[in-house]
Amino acid sequence: MYQLNLAEAYCPAQADTDYREQTIDAMLREQVAARPDAMALRELVADGTVGRSWTYAQLLKDAERCGRALAARHVAGTRIAIMGGNCPEWVMVQLGAAMAALVIVTVNPSFIAREVRYVLEQSGAGAVYYQPHVRSSALRPVIDEAAAGTAASDFIIDIEDHAELFAGEGDGELRETQPRDICMIQYTSGTTGFPKGVLLHQHGLVQSNRDVFERWELSAGETVMCPFPLFHTAGSAVCVLGVLGRGATIMLVSLFDPVAVAKAIERERPEILGGVSTMIFAVIEAAKATGTDVSAVKKVISGGAMVQPELNRAAQEVFGVPILIVYGQTETSPTITAAWPTDTGSDLTETIGQAGSHMEVAIRSPSDNSICAVDEQGEICMRGFNMMVGYNDNPAATAETIDKDGWLHTGDLGTMCARGYVRITGRVKEMIIRGGENLFPAEIEAALLEHPAIAEVACAGVPDEKWGEIVACFMRLAEGAERPADDELKAFIRERLSPQKTPAHWVWLEEFPLTGSGKIQKFALAEQFAKGSV
Repeated sequence: MYQLNLAEAYCPAQADTDYREQTIDAMLREQVAARPDAMALRELVADGTVGRSWTYAQLLKDAERCGRALAARHVAGTRIAIMGGNCPEWVMVQLGAAMAALVIVTVNPSFIAREVRYVLEQSGAGAVYYQPHVRSSALRPVIDEAAAGTAASDFIIDIEDHAELFAGEGDGELRETQPRDICMIQYTSGTTGFPKGVLLHQHGLVQSNRDVFERWELSAGETVMCPFPLFHTAGSAVCVLGVLGRGATIMLVSLFDPVAVAKAIERERPEILGGVSTMIFAVIEAAKATGTDVSAVKKVISGGAMVQPELNRAAQEVFGVPILIVYGQTETSPTITAAWPTDTGSDLTETIGQAGSHMEVAIRSPSDNSICAVDEQGEICMRGFNMMVGYNDNPAATAETIDKDGWLHTGDLGTMCARGYVRITGRVKEMIIRGGENLFPAEIEAALLEHPAIAEVACAGVPDEKWGEIVACFMRLAEGAERPADDELKAFIRERLSPQKTPAHWVWLEEFPLTGSGKIQKFALAEQFAKGSV
């Protein structure tokens, strides 16, 4: 850990790792030169057995093939959407696109056509690369509907069909890129209700994620089991680029099944297991129920918020090690703070660790943007090399997030102690974290207001034992309308948004609790719901 004695809630950048501006291509080639025959990528298929595998040399070869095929189809700078689950071809497209000087636009495979179309249009995507089926859902009908009439409709490529994916590889040439070139756009919802495209560059993604695994003492040749979805930065940035950057092995979980994962841990003995808290809890329960030995895991990593003490105790009991938290945002590639393997006690269960390497972290006053005193509550802010370039075609939103001095404002409230450890105390934004996925009330509310029976609506997160938080929807009936049944409302929202955004609770109110300025007090609604008074 950093040995700090801060006078205010500001941690200056710590130069504790090797800092080099490097492209994804250069990072991979450096590892191939050092360990060509070492295992880079292994596929854990749905039944928990290991499928295909690639050494570093083999992964580079297939990434180059993909890159040349992509270069033959698309001019430099083209944005290509990728929609699928955790499959090795997703990784090939990610690496190949960087080698072809293209920008990947990640798309949640659970999105419905309306949501996919927004991403395609807002990003200006010129193609869609997709996996035919994710779980039981066929993606091609969704993509065809979403892409109709857009530039992306010219290239809709099945990534599991290698003849189609690698077609034209002999006609294309890999292109030189620079570390600060944008290589990825990830969409994150905002308080306006419309998702924002986060522009991320190669250097930020490569350096910060290599650094976090250096903090966690990942050595070359060790294995990280990754069930994080690749369309999130936790998957494509932390697990793909961070693990490859350390010369280790990614065990890519294609379909998360806790029993299959637990049995694979017993058989394959990975050193590190990653996952959001709900995944970790599920693996713990599966291991207990089946008597599976998962003690090979030396570190368990999770992301998002502070780890509940109960979950950490359960991890200690089953794995023999605590859970190490990493906190960040899509806008920061994504790390801002992370725990250390040497952390103990309240540092593990009540904080989100110390600042990541080579970046500044501060707690700043929401009222005047000054740096707060040690242990004083304010907004968690960061400044560093891994910040986004901005929001795609949205300078106003970019200016709201990154201030004139270059500080990125997370929207999360927290404190920093004199030793530099950060605690989350609340959220400036009204984000709901359901099972590690960020949901934003405004997007759900905007969709529900299309229902003629709803005059006014507010969504808030309420506690849930399994998911951490779930969505509760509070509504006021339109004048003269008949109250729709919950099932009707669920069907209505499912036509407009993906399943995880569907409220779990529907509550009708005569009036809302309001602030002095007339705004709905969502925290009050959540409190009343928890008490059973609404």
